[in-house]
This record gives sequence, C-alpha cells and structure tokens, in this order.
Amino acid sequence: MQKIPLILAKSGMKLARDVFRGDSPIGFPICGKGTELTEALIARFENIDILTIYVEGHPVWEEGERSFDDLLDELDGRFNKTLHEPLNVMLHDIYKAYLIKSMGGDSGRQAE
Repeated sequence: MQKIPLILAKSGMKLARDVFRGDSPIGFPICGKGTELTEALIARFENIDILTIYVEGHPVWEEGERSFDDLLDELDGRFNKTLHEPLNVMLHDIYKAYLIKSMGGDSGRQAE
C-alpha cells in the first residue's frame, strides 16, 4: 500500500483504503477500498479537494527511493550471518513477507 498525491493517480490503480471527504475517516466513505480508479473518478476526487489517496502496491517510485530488490538484498545481508538460528529465520521470513505485501508483489522474485 502506498499513499500518493492525487496528481500522481492513474486509471487502473486500485484503492487500498476507503476515501473520505477531507481525509477524515469519520462518516461515510466517498469511495470504497478495492475500487479501480478511472479518469472520471480521479476528476471527481479533484473536484471535492481530495489531496492524497492510498493505492494497492507501490506503483509510484520517487527519486532517492530504494527499489524492492534493493530492500530484499539489504534484508538478506542483515540476516546473512544468523540464518542458522531458527528465531532469526522466523524474523527474516516475517519481515520479508511484510516487504512483499507492502510493496505490492514480489517483483519477479520468489519468497523463500
């Protein structure tokens, strides 16, 4: 899941959270989680001053941001010397699963 400015939203992206007027999670949502964005829906959000939305995955890469593969390589490097210990293997696998889920997929890599 990634929070992005509405200006970077594109048709085909899916909402990861409900959208509320004024970014306040109080009241009824304007649009529900899982909704696929269209040009018309993005324009509607602009008209009611929605500034940011949460979308599934990590579709927008900003300058200076590390890639998914870089994050997994760093994780493997941090645990490299201690993967013979069962608890460290569990921690490694939990964090790796979190990275995969939060970044919206495995980018072609298989979870071990």
